Formats: sequence, C-alpha cells, structure tokens
Amino acid sequence: MMKRWVAVAIACAAIVVLGVLAFSEPGASSEGVRLARQVDGSMVLGARGSDAPVLDVYEDFDCPVCKDMHTKVDSTIQRLAKDGKVKIVFHPVTIFQDEPMRSNSIRAAAAARCVPEENWLAFRDQLYDLQPAPHGEASGFTVAELVQAARKAGASVDECVTSQSYAEQHLTETAKVRLEGTPTVLLDGQLLGNEVFDPQALERAITGGGAGVVV
Repeated sequence: MMKRWVAVAIACAAIVVLGVLAFSEPGASSEGVRLARQVDGSMVLGARGSDAPVLDVYEDFDCPVCKDMHTKVDSTIQRLAKDGKVKIVFHPVTIFQDEPMRSNSIRAAAAARCVPEENWLAFRDQLYDLQPAPHGEASGFTVAELVQAARKAGASVDECVTSQSYAEQHLTETAKVRLEGTPTVLLDGQLLGNEVFDPQALERAITGGGAGVVV
C-alpha cells in the first residue's frame, strides 16, 4: 500500500511553505457557518469572527490523490466546520504541467468559479465523480460535462462554464502559490502528513491542535 502511494505521490504529493489565509474580519461578529467565495477564488467554510483553527486545503480536481482524500475525509472536515470546530479554506489550483491533465484541471477549476456559493460544495463532489481516468492519459472535464455537473448541483451557469471566462484568472492566482503538488493540507500553517487520509487522525489533529509534519 505504501509503495503505491509513493508512486502516485511523485505526481501529486505536496511540499509547501505557505501562510494561513485569514478569513475573520476585525470586529466581525459570528454570522453562523456559511460558505463564502474570496477574491482569489478560494472558498471558505466557517463562521466570520470565529477563532477556530484554519484548515487550508489545496487541491487539483484532476489529481487522483486529491480525490482519494476527498472520499475519505471530506464528510469529516465538513462536519467539524459546521460544528464550529474548524474553518476550511478550499484552494482549487492547477498543479500539472503536462497534458491532458493541465487542461482538464483548468477547465474544471474555471467552471467551479462560475458556480454560486450555495451550490459549490455539491459541484465539487460532481467534479471528483467526473475525474478523468486513467490519470495522465484520459481527457475529460469537457465543457458539456461541466455544464451538466453544474446543473446537477443546482446551478444554471452554462454560458460562464462554456466560455471558460475564469480560466486566466484561475491560472494567475495559481501562479502566486508556492506549491509543488497536491493535495496540500495545512492546519494553522502547519503542513499535515498522512493523517489527511485518515478521518479519525485528522479530527484528532484539528480538535487537539496536534498537526503532523510530512517527512
């Protein structure tokens, strides 16, 4: 099992030194947990003014390890966010330089920027369900598929998706991030390790404040 992950990690594992994205605003009172889009395209699930720990999740929608992490721990971290125990910042990025992965990733991330906040998490689920396979060979995330995925998530954003109007903005923001791979997960600025694939271990890290470090 470990050998398999080492092989995949060559393309997808993360090494990063990044600051935590602050979402709380000075003087803001709690308005309850909600999902909010930031100017850089990231999505924050949490309560304004909350002092909960911040979990930064950098993900490429064409990365199979990101999909695996999503499958294993997404329900756990969303539950913790809705309970006010963590604030999640989802950062869609394009990490791949080779085709067809790069174009797959850009189309998916650009489409995600079209989707309203209230439909975004459902659309994210759709993207991972649609992830092209086999990785590194399959083209996918066609605009037609993305339009249908948005509709399944409850959003009618056909023109925005087909025009790929956010593609350049997505690439501009991605270029600002010092990132070598995905998934990259930080808890209050500390890089997490294998616990990001274990819901119980990740919950302990979040609620107990014990962040692991990749070695």
